[in-house]
Amino acid sequence: MSDYYNAFEMSPVPPPGPDAVPPEPFRGIYGMPAFATIPTSDLAASVDFWTRGLGFFELFSIPGGVVHLRRWAFQDVLLVPAASVPEQTPAMSVSFACVLSEVESLVEACRALRPDSVDGPSDTPWNTRDVAVTTPENARIVFTAAKPWDPASQEARDLAAVGITAPGVGRGDKEEHG
Repeated sequence: MSDYYNAFEMSPVPPPGPDAVPPEPFRGIYGMPAFATIPTSDLAASVDFWTRGLGFFELFSIPGGVVHLRRWAFQDVLLVPAASVPEQTPAMSVSFACVLSEVESLVEACRALRPDSVDGPSDTPWNTRDVAVTTPENARIVFTAAKPWDPASQEARDLAAVGITAPGVGRGDKEEHG
């Protein structure tokens, strides 16, 4: 991990902290560097869950073809019509960044729409708080919020063991944390 550098200016994700504010929904049109395509057998129900539960908005739709949903810049989902959806939720997931202040409202909104759709929140060894949500399409979506950096924490020690340290610690200004 010696060739990485701070490039946070490219990301809409705010620095972690108790006062972190999520960015506004991004309505610009851009070449998408990555996105999820999720088949659904009930487009209206899927759009409803993704917008009211997960906080996405409908950027645009092509009737019978696709509904393009987005939250922040680079958080794009394409819902596409399908005859059926998987009966089981796959082990694979798609993750979206959020901030700590969004976690509880996301959990509440999803549980109000689908009571058994949420797993978590739970804290990870890489210093995030995650919520896993199973959508009506049986997709596993994880919302992950970076926790404030505590240099005395086990998470900081674990990350330092693989070469990731806080700015100004160890190798100078090329350091970054998550």
